[in-house]
Amino acid sequence: MAEAKTGKDSPKGSGKSAAAKDSAKGSPKDSPKGAAKEGAKTGKPSKAPAGHGKEERVPSGPAIAFVPPADYAPRLKKYYEKVVRPRLVEQFGYKNRFEVPRIEKVVLNMGVGEAVADTKKITAAAADLGLIAGQKAIVTRARKAISTFKVRENMPIGAKVTLRKARMYEFLDRLITIALPRVRDFRGLNPKSFDGNGNYAVGIKEHIVFLEIDYDKAESILGLDVIVCTTAKTDDQARALLRAFNFPFRQ
Repeated sequence: MAEAKTGKDSPKGSGKSAAAKDSAKGSPKDSPKGAAKEGAKTGKPSKAPAGHGKEERVPSGPAIAFVPPADYAPRLKKYYEKVVRPRLVEQFGYKNRFEVPRIEKVVLNMGVGEAVADTKKITAAAADLGLIAGQKAIVTRARKAISTFKVRENMPIGAKVTLRKARMYEFLDRLITIALPRVRDFRGLNPKSFDGNGNYAVGIKEHIVFLEIDYDKAESILGLDVIVCTTAKTDDQARALLRAFNFPFRQ
């Protein structure tokens, strides 16, 4: 009789025990919906259980900059020591090797007249100039207000970069061998664009002639000035120096 009573007490048609039912239902905390409901009741943000949601990305290490070897020297610098300097000594008869003229620095200057209406264009121009030079550009500002051009004092109106030593020679190499041949209708540089003190200036109307600038991503076509400063005392010496560097002057 006892066995019959226990049979009545058990639920009908189920061969599973109560423990199996509890494990099948699961606690509300184990499921994502249950965790969300519990968080809504307590007012605290609920945490998704492991295995649900997006995976956390492990941050990668910082980018490692390219460091040239210790004995690295630009191609034009080696060319100056082996070819240009002996040629100038033979042409002008210098007695001291330090008297031979050399390129001291290169200044890149970019004016952005459209920045009067939109100052964001200065940021884009400085970024493009930094790509061309391989060095961060600085923003130039107006020294005084000019009402005719709607320019206020200390307003950003351009960008410039000064290159020396290795970066200077690398830029000149890219300018002579790559950029100038890509200029539209190029017929040579003006041999008279010297200032009387041995410094040479050349203007480039489109900065997209440099391979560093992506034509599709460029917001606008900008021009820039390239000023090559030398230690020459006269224009004839500076002209001979740049011609020895294969500057394509007009004949």
